[in-house]
Amino acid sequence: MTIRQGIAVRDTILWVEDTGEPDLTPIVCLHSLFLDGRMFDDLVPAAAGRFRVVRPDFRGQGGSAPATEAAVSMECCAADMIALIEAMALPPVHLAAASMGGDVAVRMLAQRPELFRSVVMMGSSVRSEPPEQMANFRALLDRTGEDGFAGDDLEMMMAIMFGATTRARPEAQAMLAHWRTRIGLLPRSSWPAMYGVLERGNAADLLASITVPALVYSSEDDIARPIEWSREVAAGIRGARLVPLQGVGHSPILEAPAVVIPEMLALMAAAEQEKKA
Repeated sequence: MTIRQGIAVRDTILWVEDTGEPDLTPIVCLHSLFLDGRMFDDLVPAAAGRFRVVRPDFRGQGGSAPATEAAVSMECCAADMIALIEAMALPPVHLAAASMGGDVAVRMLAQRPELFRSVVMMGSSVRSEPPEQMANFRALLDRTGEDGFAGDDLEMMMAIMFGATTRARPEAQAMLAHWRTRIGLLPRSSWPAMYGVLERGNAADLLASITVPALVYSSEDDIARPIEWSREVAAGIRGARLVPLQGVGHSPILEAPAVVIPEMLALMAAAEQEKKA
């Protein structure tokens, strides 16, 4: 049975959904900006009996407490998540990281390598936002800050978060409708997290310090984090495996769960066996 609770860490309270099995190795899920820990819902039944699944929401997002700063940095989120792992007294964990979750994961892995067993990154990179893209996105955030995402702005967000192939698939429409509604309802308190992602620094120099088994997905329809960005991540982590995904955009675990989840769990299971050997 999933345990849902707010957990105090540092100067905030993080909302956490946790399958709670103390005898199983945890997977800590780090979600995308604009979404929340529920983007990993399909992982829960797939991991049942094999891994404990812990799905926190980042500071200022989802069910977590609103941010008190103008922008929530990736370093702040990394410190929050490390503090959460320690507050929950989790053994070394696997990381499943999507989009901004990957920016956070790289910083966590570099800072406290002993806390982790493997990492899976999807729709992620380590680059800062290119200047032109930053200017365009800042204008979007400034424009939508009071009234939220609606109309053309909401559809733009959907095009960023989900690939064109996925958006055209009839069987994906229910999933897309769910997240379109969620993004359209994002509260004003979410905007500091958005500015934090926009203003993130380049973390490429941290990749060489990552030593755990790593799986990096590269999605051909991802317009937010282009293919060459994910290739850079895989090239920078020694031994990382790069997996290309055709017809998939920025959110692989939602767009292609039947491909991504079994492969993710296989990597984590192999890392478990390697640890025992």
